[in-house]
Amino acid sequence: MFNVVLVEPEIPPNTGNVGRLCLATGSTLHLVKPLGFSLDDRQLKRAGLDYWQEVSVKIWDSLPVLMDAKNAQDRCFYVTTKTKLPYWDVKFRPGDYLVFGRETKGLPENLLRAQAGNCITIPMHGTRSLNLATAVAIVLFEAVRQQRPGKDGVE
Repeated sequence: MFNVVLVEPEIPPNTGNVGRLCLATGSTLHLVKPLGFSLDDRQLKRAGLDYWQEVSVKIWDSLPVLMDAKNAQDRCFYVTTKTKLPYWDVKFRPGDYLVFGRETKGLPENLLRAQAGNCITIPMHGTRSLNLATAVAIVLFEAVRQQRPGKDGVE
C-alpha cells in the first residue's frame, strides 16, 4: 500500500519493528545503505519475530538510486523534526513514499533543504524526537487510516 524508506538505519530492533509495521499494512520496506547492521542480525530477526521472512524488503545502494527507480507519479514525504507541516495535514495516497532518517542524525540537511515542500513532522512537546519505529507507526497508520472506505471520498 505504502513505501517506508529507512535511510541508513543504525539499530536492528528498530528496523525489525518497522518491518512488522510494513507487513501489517501491506507496505514495502526500503532500506538505504549503508546499514548499521547485517540483515542476518539476531536482534533484527528477534524484533521482526517470525514475520521477517514475509516482509517485502528492498535494499538500495543510495537514496538517489531508489528515487530514480520509483514511479514518477509516486510522491515522497520526508519525516523530520526540522519543519512545521504536521503529518496529519497531508492527504496520503497509496504508493506514497514515507522517508525516515538515521536514528542518531535524521535525514541529511541538504536533502531537507532540497525537499522543503515535501517535509512533514510529528508535532511533540517535551522531547526533540521519538523512537524511529514509533515515528514510522504514527505516520504510516495515519496514511492507512486515510484510505479506509468512505473517508474523504475513497470508496
